[in-house]
Amino acid sequence: MKSSIRSRLARRLLPWAGALIFVVLWYVAAQIAIAQIFETALQNNWVYARDLGAHLLIGALLFGMSRSLPRFIVTATAIFTALTFGNAMKLAILGAPVAPDDFVAARNMFLLLDGWQLAAAIALVIVPLALLAWAIDWRRGWSWANLGLLGAGIGAVMLAPAPITKVLDATLGNSVWNQPGNFAARGLPLHLLQETARNLSRRVAPPTQSEVTTAFAVVEDGTKSDFVKVSAQSDTRRRNVHMILLESFWDPTLLTASKLDADPFDPAFRALWKSSGESHLLSPVFGGYTANTEFEVLCGLPVTEDNVFFETGLKRSAPCLPAHLVEAGYRTLASHPNAASFWNRVNAYRRIGIQTYWSDRDFLLDDMNRNFLSDASLYRQVLEKIGPELRGSQPLFDYVLTYFGHLDYPLNDRRPKVIHAAPGHETVEAYANTVYYKSRELMAFLKELRQQDPDGLIVLFGDHLPALGPNFGGYTESGILKSQRGDFDDSMMRTLVRTPLVVIDGQRGPVKLGDLPAYQIPALLLELLGDRRPSIMDLANRDPDKAPIRPLPGLNVTLADTETKVCRDGESTDSECARPSHWVEAIKTLRTDIFSGEQHSLKNLDPPGGGFREASVGSAAQLSDQL
Repeated sequence: MKSSIRSRLARRLLPWAGALIFVVLWYVAAQIAIAQIFETALQNNWVYARDLGAHLLIGALLFGMSRSLPRFIVTATAIFTALTFGNAMKLAILGAPVAPDDFVAARNMFLLLDGWQLAAAIALVIVPLALLAWAIDWRRGWSWANLGLLGAGIGAVMLAPAPITKVLDATLGNSVWNQPGNFAARGLPLHLLQETARNLSRRVAPPTQSEVTTAFAVVEDGTKSDFVKVSAQSDTRRRNVHMILLESFWDPTLLTASKLDADPFDPAFRALWKSSGESHLLSPVFGGYTANTEFEVLCGLPVTEDNVFFETGLKRSAPCLPAHLVEAGYRTLASHPNAASFWNRVNAYRRIGIQTYWSDRDFLLDDMNRNFLSDASLYRQVLEKIGPELRGSQPLFDYVLTYFGHLDYPLNDRRPKVIHAAPGHETVEAYANTVYYKSRELMAFLKELRQQDPDGLIVLFGDHLPALGPNFGGYTESGILKSQRGDFDDSMMRTLVRTPLVVIDGQRGPVKLGDLPAYQIPALLLELLGDRRPSIMDLANRDPDKAPIRPLPGLNVTLADTETKVCRDGESTDSECARPSHWVEAIKTLRTDIFSGEQHSLKNLDPPGGGFREASVGSAAQLSDQL
């Protein structure tokens, strides 16, 4: 009898022991692999032990639903490997761990890929899900009990995200500005749980009229509707406006350790940039999330969270720069030879006033660098489309977003390699050759554009620094950045967001601007156009006598000439940090109100006896007389 009981107990326990031992073996092998391949590691042995415990708990839940040990092993391998190595790749390339928003945005990544890469990305999602359905024993009551337990856990997070976030923050800690550090102190399962609860807890009611009024009082103390630096040059002609966003456009000569054998920039661009005082745009992102730079340069308010604002925050139509110009009689156009839906651009562009959006289906894909249309072809086709209108009676807002320049910087046979780097710097070399062609194709376009539209107002800039290798590789060798964001000094935080900026004020030529946050571009353009109508672009347009502020997730970078001060949330308490922090919080309140709230801010912008709110949806013909 006892022998029979022991035998039955052994038959039940041995598979469980096998399943949990497998999880331990997989975990050790995976951690060794990502440490070797991606140089990714957790903070200490205690974190490893806790992270292993989280994996064992997940493994136990999964095995409790599985038909057999072999099916569990196959399925657990697929699920754990996809998440762990996907997280390591994001950390290595973009310097940030996987976040809840990445699962929402994942569909956009498929639009960047083709061929085997697309097939592999789809398999990375489909295979684990298919294996999960294959592994679960749907006829066993215990399987449904485990699913119910899992559902209860998910329901608890959804119903009480704030208390859960508070407990996890107190237990595991939290640094808003240092997400890689958060991951290293938590491990992936707990990091995803903690950040999911945090995201859900942020879903609060939109700002009230009282909160908006209070925010206005803070912002108006540092807001000035004129750009003193350039106001003397402004006029009131209805000129065309051309905005050119250059994918991953940056100066590779700063990478001294790569020993490039020539300057990748076209000498004509180098001279143009020098005549602008080598001005820089301060971007909200590094290595990706171009749409956040787009939002800032089109709407004039900063992005302060680590997600794509076009997808998560832009829920209402608002009088951004394109809509503001439509009110003055402009025709607004956007050109980007990517899938139209990428980063929710179809809806986002419509809501901010873009009337015509030309995407991949509107261009002849005749000069491809792998799956990226060349800038030369894009520029040629844009000129063909807008050329007849450049001297017409209706002014244009012509927004061009280039596509060529994405990692891993492919070139076609028409663009042979001409720049060489030191051995071991192949990614930098590939990027330098991409810049070689991007800068020359840009200057050829500018020459033609300025001939056809000599009075046009032109602004061009890089959207973010390029990703050049794991853990800021490419930059670390030259001492520009450290391998971990948590180790950056203040000057490195400034470098992280600094891309070339050129503003050409028609026949007057380039304007010297210094370092300008991306969200101040719209107010600058309106000032150069002589457009003094009230606008939301005024809100973040700080007095030039005050140091510019570049908000980033969890920190603020304040810039004064060559000096940089970084104020990190929870770590900086001096008055120098309190003022910019107070200002940024007020701006966030107004931004939320305008783009996902009741839009009380539009009433506050009304001058006495004005009609701003009505004008924002009123007659373009009436407003065009103002310019």
